[in-house]
Amino acid sequence: MNVKKLDHIGIAVKNLDEALKLYQDILGLECAGTEVVEEQKVRVAFLPIGDTEVELLESTDEEGPIAKFIEKKGEGIQHLAFRVDNIEEAIEEMKEKGVRMIDEKPRYGAGGARIAFCHPKSTNGILVELSERED
Repeated sequence: MNVKKLDHIGIAVKNLDEALKLYQDILGLECAGTEVVEEQKVRVAFLPIGDTEVELLESTDEEGPIAKFIEKKGEGIQHLAFRVDNIEEAIEEMKEKGVRMIDEKPRYGAGGARIAFCHPKSTNGILVELSERED
C-alpha cells in the first residue's frame, strides 16, 4: 500500500454554518465547497490548507454516525484520512495485516472519493479512513 499523504482531517460539528465562521472568519481559510452525502447522512464543507484539507461534518440525521459521535464524545476530530493509490489493494493489505475493517469494499465519500474505514479498535482508537481520489 502506498500512502501518498494525509488527505484530510474530519471534524464533527453540530452546526456547519457556525463552525465555518471560525475557520473562515477567524482563521482565514477558504471554503472550497459544501456537499451532502446522503449515504453517510452528512453535510460536508472542505477547507484546503496546504496539501491537505479540513473536512467539517454536520449530521443530516439524528441517527447518523456524526450525530452519534457528537452525542458520545462531543464535537471534535472524528477521523484521519490517508490518501492511497488503490483502495481495493489497501483494504486487502490492511486485512492481511490484521486490521479490522468497517468497510470490506470501497464506498462513495465526499469530494468524489472512494473510501473505506478501519475500525478504531484496530488502529489505536483512531477512526482511520483510506481514501482514493484523483489528484
